[in-house]
Amino acid sequence: MSSVKGSKQYRLEVKPYRPVYRFLIRFVLLSVVAGLVYSSHWYGKTQALSYQEQALDERDQFEAALQERQIEAETLRQEVANLRLGSKVDQAASEDVRNEVIALKAKIAELEEDIGFYRGLMSPSAESKGLTIGSLNVISTGVARHFNYKLVLQQLTSNHQLLTGSVTFTIVGRQGELPMRLALKDVSSSVNDINIRLGFKYFQNVEGELVLPEGFEPNSIEIVAKVRGSSSTAIEKKFGWLAEAPAN
Repeated sequence: MSSVKGSKQYRLEVKPYRPVYRFLIRFVLLSVVAGLVYSSHWYGKTQALSYQEQALDERDQFEAALQERQIEAETLRQEVANLRLGSKVDQAASEDVRNEVIALKAKIAELEEDIGFYRGLMSPSAESKGLTIGSLNVISTGVARHFNYKLVLQQLTSNHQLLTGSVTFTIVGRQGELPMRLALKDVSSSVNDINIRLGFKYFQNVEGELVLPEGFEPNSIEIVAKVRGSSSTAIEKKFGWLAEAPAN
């Protein structure tokens, strides 16, 4: 067959028509995509259930601790009531009984503090949610200028997430006539950085022993806590220096 001069020649190729083959390819691709979607959904659901179970377990532990302290506090209150009744019957109550009442009252106060702590973790008030500087105790060891300290930081929320950040602990006072500020790392061998690392979901204790230098007179303690990440925040609190006597 003659061709027209100058025209472009195309090569024709005959391919078999296979509708079943194309359908199988599409079916396999759709199956793979559907499998990936289902796997992602299943993994996400499994992880969510795991986190939910963990949160419920932790909440149950706090509720159990709260109930235990409530029962113990009520028992001690009853003991105090019985001792008071006995002292009324016997007006010449012994010194031992009075000391026992004082010790029981101190224990009750400690338990009530624990009860308030656990209640705050589980059901925080609107004005105290988020990172909170809970309490600071400084207790004399009985050795001059040696003290035990315990700082408690808390996360008060109904949905506890891991908080990371740092806290600074500064003792403010005077060395002779000059004002002086001492970082905790300067007076405590268990701390080696000005910024003490934080990482907790519910609460974290910063505790140890500190030794004040000779001639230094403390006046107050300044605490500044910072949280990193999307919920970045900073809070500060100032405590007067009030060292407690050691427990007997």
